[in-house]
Amino acid sequence: MATKTTTRAFNTSVNLSESTRNQSIDILNARLADTIDLKTQAKQAHWNVKGPEFFQLHELFDTLADHFDDQADLIAERVTALGGTALGTARLVASTSSIPEYNLDAVGGIEHVVALSERLARAANQFRTEIDKTDKLGDQGTSDLFTQLTREADKDLWFLEAHLQK
Repeated sequence: MATKTTTRAFNTSVNLSESTRNQSIDILNARLADTIDLKTQAKQAHWNVKGPEFFQLHELFDTLADHFDDQADLIAERVTALGGTALGTARLVASTSSIPEYNLDAVGGIEHVVALSERLARAANQFRTEIDKTDKLGDQGTSDLFTQLTREADKDLWFLEAHLQK
């Protein structure tokens, strides 16, 4: 579900129509909420993981949180480049993220890996959908950003899912 842009718009020389920019901004803000939510969920796993693979997973989850933070920054900067306002406060993220709430009872490493894998897969697949949506809008810059984010998310998902494969 896209967050509707109800904030102030700023003039820009980006030669996309206002309608295209507003639609892209709404899409970007929705994925910004998801990405910030993923970051906090990765930190939840990082802080609370237990078990024999503690150190390896503790480090992996922290690395993932850093990746999500970097991705959120790219998304937010694209919003503002299009003349919009990035909507990334904790309250906005909590009310608009499409990522399911984290399993707060997760303790063991595999429980955290499964939880993060499911959530990251959801985000990666949504990024993939946004590639086509923003391309159809004529916003190739945003489409390209979603292509970059998809590649990064797919790689991170591989790192997580490798722990589940035998």
